[in-house]
Amino acid sequence: MSSLRQATEDYLRIRRALGFKLETAGRLLPQFLDYLESVGAETITTEHAVRWATLPSAANPVWWGMRLTVVRGFARYLQTIDPTTELPPVGVLPANAAGRRPAPYVYSDADIAALITAAGRWRARLASATLQTLIGLLAVTGMRIGEAIRLDRSDVDLEHARLVVRKSKFGKSRQLPLHPSTVEALRAYLRQRDELRPRVETPALLVTERGKRLDRHHVEWQFRLLRKRIRLTPRPGSRPPRLHDIRHSFAVHTMLDSYRTGGDPTACLAQLATYLGHADPAASYWYLSAAPDLLSLAAARLERHVLEVSR
Repeated sequence: MSSLRQATEDYLRIRRALGFKLETAGRLLPQFLDYLESVGAETITTEHAVRWATLPSAANPVWWGMRLTVVRGFARYLQTIDPTTELPPVGVLPANAAGRRPAPYVYSDADIAALITAAGRWRARLASATLQTLIGLLAVTGMRIGEAIRLDRSDVDLEHARLVVRKSKFGKSRQLPLHPSTVEALRAYLRQRDELRPRVETPALLVTERGKRLDRHHVEWQFRLLRKRIRLTPRPGSRPPRLHDIRHSFAVHTMLDSYRTGGDPTACLAQLATYLGHADPAASYWYLSAAPDLLSLAAARLERHVLEVSR
C-alpha cells in the first residue's frame, strides 16, 4: 500500500471516529488517488487537484466544487505529515463551482403522492412496497436517507408510536414520534414484508426483494427512474429533484405551517433542529434562505412587527 493510500485510510478513520460519516469522501478520495497514480504524482498539488475535480467536463460546476472540497479537506490533513502537499485555495474554481449552494427542490404533497403511486407500480412487489415506505417515511420524519436505510426493525416501536435513529451524524441518537397514520403504514409494510419474505438475513427494517438491507446507490437509481416516470422537473433556480430534497421539504413545510398558523417560528426552528438531528439550530437556517415562500412570510411578519413598534 502506498503512503498516500495509507494516509487516506488514516484520515478517514480519524474523522469518522469524531462522528463524521464521510460517505462522499470515502468514495471520491480513492478515485483521486487512482488519478494521481495514473499521472505519476507522489503528492497533492493544486494543479492535479483541479484537473481531477473538473475531469467530468459535462458535470454541474457544483459537483466540481464538491470534488475539490473533498480533496482540500484531505490535503489540509496531509500537510501535517508531508509539508510538500499543496492546499488548493478556495477561489481556485469559478464562484458558481466553489461553494454557492444550489436551492433544493421543495416537494409538494402532490409530488410525494405521485412518487409513492409510481413506486407502487414497480414490478417486484417487495421492492415496490419498500420504496413506497421509504419515500413516505422520509416525507413524514425528515430523516436523512442513510438514517432510514440503517433503521433496524427493533428501532421501530409501533406500540408507543416512535422510532429511534441510532448513532447518526456526530454519533448522536434521537427518538422520533410517529403519527398514527405512519404507524398503520409501517404495520402494513411489515405484514407484507413477512408474507413475501418471511426469512431475512438482516435486522434491517427496509429490505430489498432478496431480503437484504437497502443500498443507497441503488435507491438513488430507483428514485431517478421514478422522477422520470412522473416527469418531475426542476423549478427555475433549483437543481434536479433529489431524494435528499424530501428532507429539505419536510423542514420547509414545517416552518411554513408555523408561520401560517400564527405559531412561534423561533421556537419551531429550535424544535425542528432537534427533530432533524442538527447539532445546532444554526444548521437549520439554510431552510429559511432556500425557500422564497418562507422568506416572504418572514418579511411580512417583520414588517408587521416594525409597524407595531413604531406606533
